Amino acid sequence: MFSTRLLMTCAAIGVGSGLVFTAAGFVNGIVAATVPVLYGLAIGVYFLPGVIAQSLLRRGGVAIITGLIAGLVASAVNPAFVMQYIGTAVAIGLLQEVPFAVTKYRYWKAWVFYLAAVVMGLVFGAGVFIGVGLEHFAGWVNIVYFGTFVLSPVLFTWIGRLIAAGIDRTGVARGVQKEIDRRRNAPHTAAMTAA
Repeated sequence: MFSTRLLMTCAAIGVGSGLVFTAAGFVNGIVAATVPVLYGLAIGVYFLPGVIAQSLLRRGGVAIITGLIAGLVASAVNPAFVMQYIGTAVAIGLLQEVPFAVTKYRYWKAWVFYLAAVVMGLVFGAGVFIGVGLEHFAGWVNIVYFGTFVLSPVLFTWIGRLIAAGIDRTGVARGVQKEIDRRRNAPHTAAMTAA
């Protein structure tokens, strides 16, 4: 199932991401209060733990585990937002698992990460749009709003994949990571690409 080494890798990614969540949480509050139409730019940071763990380890469940740990770390620093940190991180981690669960966790190509980021950005954008009630803004502002919810997850997915590629080059994940394409009759691709 989950070895100690795999869990420790997830924990390290989660702690690092949790520290990023903490800093981003303060920025998010300022953005939400001053220019709420740009709030979507802040949501992408919550994609980091899952993207890093999934890109590096290519195993099921790691996005949820790292998201939970990141949420716990961030809420320890800023307990007033415990449910926001944990809820958002776990929800995004769960959604990040879906496209890979469809292939029974056997296909980890870069395009799947980016397509999932676009879809999740639209879903979260629609949810916040309904919750906040931004429908009173002009049409072009709505386009900017939804654009930020798509752009930010894609940008942070790219950053997360770059971080994972850097970690992969150190060799610390050897022995716990799976191949990129484990489908039957697929060419073996153990090395990760940053794209």
